[in-house]
Amino acid sequence: MRLYLATEVTPLWEATEASLARTGLPPPYWAFAWPGGQAIARHILDNPGIVRGRRVLDFAAGSGLVAVAAMKAGAASATAAEIDAFAVAAIGLNATANGVSVAAADRDVVGTDPGVDLVLCGDVCYERPMTDHILPWLRDLARRGVEVWLGDPGRAYLPKDGLERLAEYAVPTPLDLEDRVVRETRIWRLLA
Repeated sequence: MRLYLATEVTPLWEATEASLARTGLPPPYWAFAWPGGQAIARHILDNPGIVRGRRVLDFAAGSGLVAVAAMKAGAASATAAEIDAFAVAAIGLNATANGVSVAAADRDVVGTDPGVDLVLCGDVCYERPMTDHILPWLRDLARRGVEVWLGDPGRAYLPKDGLERLAEYAVPTPLDLEDRVVRETRIWRLLA
């Protein structure tokens, strides 16, 4: 896969800090392939039957890595949901670079019926407010029969119960992004 991503954390943060403060945008989390998303993407590329013919939502998609991987693995459709306009632009570039079509939902989809079979979430439990915002919705989707996966490298706010472990990957990470060069990253199915 080919992706447009930042190569270094600090220069990007410094270059965008003043602009972000003026506009109220969040930091450019979308510009990096976080371990949870990398693990999910690797898993579905290695096991394409998981997504083949299914409608997929890449939630909090960042660069669209997971949506692109899903389409490359044969998903019927993939939507990348992201609230950051820069991320939405990156999703389009990354889909084009990989010869796939990915729809972008440029809004907060929490609380909606996304009309999909599988929701894939990479690294979404990194802060309590984020987790508190999304977890009731994700659990409700699981109760209604939508399969929900969380790719997580041990973030502090991952739920402690109601999870089934699907896979584990050692994901290489840069030290300026994570606190180590490899993160043991698990993929969890959220139980109904």
